Amino acid sequence: MENAGVLMTCPMSSYLEAQLQKRFKLFRFWDAPSEPDFLKHNTGSIRAVVGNASCGADSCLIDSLPNLEIVSTYSVGFDKIDLAKCRERGIRVTNTPDVLTDEVADTAIALVLATLRRICVADRFVRSGLWRNGDFELATKFSGKSVGILGLGRIGTAIAKRAEAFGCRISYTARLKKPNNNYKYCSSVVDLAANCQILVVACSLTEETRHIINRQVIDALGPNGILINIGRGSHVDEPELVSALLEGRLGGAGLDVFESEPGVPEQFLGLKNVVLLPHVGSDTVETCRAMADLVIANLEAHFLNKPLLTPVV
Repeated sequence: MENAGVLMTCPMSSYLEAQLQKRFKLFRFWDAPSEPDFLKHNTGSIRAVVGNASCGADSCLIDSLPNLEIVSTYSVGFDKIDLAKCRERGIRVTNTPDVLTDEVADTAIALVLATLRRICVADRFVRSGLWRNGDFELATKFSGKSVGILGLGRIGTAIAKRAEAFGCRISYTARLKKPNNNYKYCSSVVDLAANCQILVVACSLTEETRHIINRQVIDALGPNGILINIGRGSHVDEPELVSALLEGRLGGAGLDVFESEPGVPEQFLGLKNVVLLPHVGSDTVETCRAMADLVIANLEAHFLNKPLLTPVV
């Protein structure tokens, strides 16, 4: 197993990198002065790719690796992996679900509180010395609000449980109605947005969910509504979100993800009713180590011909 070549697509975790180095023949894609030259000289040695939410394995990379057997992503999302190409080639794919559920759900609630209670603006108010000139303006409460969740999977369910603790009424939409809960099911995201004050995006990114938060959804949420996105940036039509915030057609937004990371629409930067995070929803010491361990465990299982722990394909 120590001779198996593993390509790490970009820097992501020093712990993961060290563990891969111990167990496999590790190739670091970002160290290569020329990607074509690197692939020309090493393509036959690489049997596994380790990517993440921003740098996975597209069709070009997969096509360039004739001996590729498995792609193990250091993320729960796998939209940066060409799954169709992997299925065609018989390449296995794994991700890291469950271990980051609590952290991402916590981040969603933190974004709700920061946006409604204007935590970041209040912090700047104190630091700038403005408090000496008068009190900070009133914010909006979270407790008792109606919360709509787009995608009631592991993370969506964890968000719903946390919001329930604040006395919130929960509604959701998903591909299928979920059994064994008391939440209101809405048949479409527009219906969901029209029936909640806070809309949380927590679904997987697919072609069907790309730009699912469009002008119609935003207008259904309305001028007092809040959008929270801890899914993927491409769930949201960003120009429509920007215009809605600038025109007052939406009350505010809390965003951990963006369509062209690390690029962020410049218009967001001057808005006081938007909270911006650098895609850190799962980034705690504990979770990043657990994610790395799961990547390693999947690779070891594959090379030992054992069942994969968290297979996607």
